[in-house]
Amino acid sequence: MDALGGLAQPQFVPWIAAVLGLCIGSFLNVVIHRLPKMMEREWRAQCAELGAPAGSAEGAAADPERFNLVVPRSRCPSCGHGISALENIPVLSWLILRGKCSACAAPISARYPVVELAAGAAGAYAVWRYGFSLAALGAMAFCWVMIALAFIDLDTQLLPDDLTLPLLWGGLALNLDGTFAPLQSAVIGAIAGYLSLWLVYWAFKLATGKEGMGFGDFKLLAAIGAWLGWQALPLVILLSSVVGAAAGVSLMLFTKHGRDHPIPFGPYLAAAGLIALFWGAEITQRWLPLAG
Repeated sequence: MDALGGLAQPQFVPWIAAVLGLCIGSFLNVVIHRLPKMMEREWRAQCAELGAPAGSAEGAAADPERFNLVVPRSRCPSCGHGISALENIPVLSWLILRGKCSACAAPISARYPVVELAAGAAGAYAVWRYGFSLAALGAMAFCWVMIALAFIDLDTQLLPDDLTLPLLWGGLALNLDGTFAPLQSAVIGAIAGYLSLWLVYWAFKLATGKEGMGFGDFKLLAAIGAWLGWQALPLVILLSSVVGAAAGVSLMLFTKHGRDHPIPFGPYLAAAGLIALFWGAEITQRWLPLAG
């Protein structure tokens, strides 16, 4: 009992949250890898239902083996080696294996420990910032979903509704008692977040005939508005635009990234949302008056 009581002391809670975050980060790697593939399989199945007769070869091909966030077991994409529990310890296993598969020595991307460390750091900081409270739990969930969305968008230029819409409704639910923003501010934030990028999308499309962003970006900014209130939106849009523009110019100058190749905007929105969550009030109070 004394040991459990010691772990419950406030100074230990961020460390517990960090360990929890590392484990969540391991699961986020699964979400980042599998959710887009699950969406692709669903689209193919829908296309097969519309275009292929029941029982045809095309219809059978659209019904692959069971594949979700739990099944099948994680395995090496190079040799098919099943990942054991000891090989799936966050960060530590990657270090012990030296970033290679234990069976075929194929390289394991450093992204896996990076995601795990980011999730662990987010969990620890959220608890350190807000204490053991509903706000801390909400902040951890917000950070973890943002990490998943950012990496999925980097890989596929998709922001799945399976993540953005629950994030939006979760923000509104959490703000029923004003955890991060008054409910009225949160509702207006969700509406304004969606409409602001929707208007930019149509203005750009009417002016150029091209689509400058996807609908997932609208939903992500709406979710950020639902969590943080409409007052945070100008800062989020400013930060994401500046960082996104700088990254885009850097990619064109220092890599072979062409102007016609789209650059995902979701990671910059996610980063700006995290900054606004933890430091938005301080930035607004200190720097925006100087800019004005």
